[in-house]
Amino acid sequence: MRPFNYIRVAAVEEALAAYARTPATTRHIDVRYIGGGTNLVDLMKMGVERPATLVDVSRLPLNSIEEHADGLRIGAMATNTACANHPLIRARYPVLSQAILSGATQQLRNKATMGGNLLQRTRCYYFYDPALGQCNKRNPGSGCSAKEGVNRIHAILGASEHCIATHPSDMCVALSALDATVLVQGANGSTRQIAFKDFHRLPSDTPQVDTNLQPGELITAIDLPALSYGNRSTYVKVRDRNSYAFALVSAAAILDLNERGIIRRAHLALGGVAHKPWRAEKAERYLAGRRPEPATIRAAADLELQGAKPYAGNAFKVELAKRIIVRAVETVVSQA
Repeated sequence: MRPFNYIRVAAVEEALAAYARTPATTRHIDVRYIGGGTNLVDLMKMGVERPATLVDVSRLPLNSIEEHADGLRIGAMATNTACANHPLIRARYPVLSQAILSGATQQLRNKATMGGNLLQRTRCYYFYDPALGQCNKRNPGSGCSAKEGVNRIHAILGASEHCIATHPSDMCVALSALDATVLVQGANGSTRQIAFKDFHRLPSDTPQVDTNLQPGELITAIDLPALSYGNRSTYVKVRDRNSYAFALVSAAAILDLNERGIIRRAHLALGGVAHKPWRAEKAERYLAGRRPEPATIRAAADLELQGAKPYAGNAFKVELAKRIIVRAVETVVSQA
């Protein structure tokens, strides 16, 4: 592990100032904010991340979970455990609680923060091993070893010729389906809100850039909208072993049904299939205004996966993703 400077801060302004003190030409690669460190520390040990300075934001007063006029606000420093077990989240947004509890161990959830979870790096064997030179995420322009290599866990949607890695977070799949908003504060004191669908990026020709955060921006909170039907939801995850494993494919589903059982609006997001949480917008549009009968749900799933581009090792994910969509929607319908 590369030697690094460590700065502990107690206020947002201190964190932003610590970032700003680094020379502008190198700060975007040399400074990292660290909360729980459950992903960043591993990457540093492996030599994938090599920051010169860590700014410890874990003691910032950003761990509250509170109602506000438009829904619920989750502080960036709230732990995954606190969020998953919070009474308001379990009652109004159970899909988020289910997603968080399906990932990692209790010990990791006790340490991992909500803001840090958003910043997990994408999942790929070749990205995580610096001994393997060809990885456009680590070394832009070097190539993508996964395309011709072992690609069982890799993306089938939204990938590019430059990268086929997948996003690892279960929590983020639920936040995508919930139409969450990410609140950030910049080094100049400015604040902005980022719709969750715009927070993470597809790889295109810049796979080394995972999010649309600007250099130095600090995540301060996550807002969940007030959904009267948010409790009509589920999170379904298929993985190689029953616990503590990343998703091969997962789905978050939320349905708004009218009194006649017709879908007014569907929220669907997939995990394990793309470089970011994949909002299944084609399936959502197809389901809206229809009765959730088996053939209809399957047709929506088929439509969503029409554009899939599988590789030799992950072609099974196409059918698996379709079945996960069907299972998730039917599970929610059964709750009515």
